[in-house]
Amino acid sequence: MNIQYAVKDSALYVIEVNPRASRTVPFTSKASGVPLAKAAALIMAGASLASLDLPPDTRAHRHYAVKEAVMPFGRFPGSDIVLGPEMKSTGEVMGIGPSFPVAYAKAALSVDYSLPTRGTAFVSVCDRDKRDVINIARMLQHLGFELVSTDGTAHVLEAAGLVARRVRRVQEARPNIGDEIANGRIDLMINTPFGQETRSDGFFLRSSAVRYGICYATTIAGANAMVHAIEVAQRSEQGSADLAPIALQDLEQWSVTADA
Repeated sequence: MNIQYAVKDSALYVIEVNPRASRTVPFTSKASGVPLAKAAALIMAGASLASLDLPPDTRAHRHYAVKEAVMPFGRFPGSDIVLGPEMKSTGEVMGIGPSFPVAYAKAALSVDYSLPTRGTAFVSVCDRDKRDVINIARMLQHLGFELVSTDGTAHVLEAAGLVARRVRRVQEARPNIGDEIANGRIDLMINTPFGQETRSDGFFLRSSAVRYGICYATTIAGANAMVHAIEVAQRSEQGSADLAPIALQDLEQWSVTADA
């Protein structure tokens, strides 16, 4: 069965239950090396678990597998890219690597989500995320990016010892961040929405990111993953084999039993 849940105020809600396999099943099968759909069909036909010769429960994987959704926002100009519970993806890809950043970088590049390895990063987040974005901004600066921020975020970054060039908001006098984006001076965007005023400003920023093909993140977790993936992409440019393909047939060597 495919079950969709929602969590609110520590309470778990079941949205719907469908008597079918979800798109997660083939992903999990490839990541684990266990043909789940085939096993389920055999069990429904009367076979026992013991007769299927499945891998032992003590097996531990030494690889990471990341599923990245393919979003159609580029085909719908003007739509907001902030995600909610609605199904908006039109496909997905899978990245495999020895670490989460490597697997995530492979997945992002497979969807053609460009990962800039240099340039200017625009960072503007809501109040609740300002403290959490400091380490992300610090890593971006360490990777060689110039930081650009609106006043509120820039104040927090500067207090943490980071250098951030201040830029006006979209609704303020020009030149502002809208002009920076339109003139191709922004390579990366981190913008988390909150509140009506921020949504209005943020809506334009996120729509512009899609329009001009700018790599973006709208959550702190997404920004953190993206920045670590950029570090992987930088290493790859310097000759690292991090992004080398891994065949599904070779995944067995990446798994060990608890006794090994």
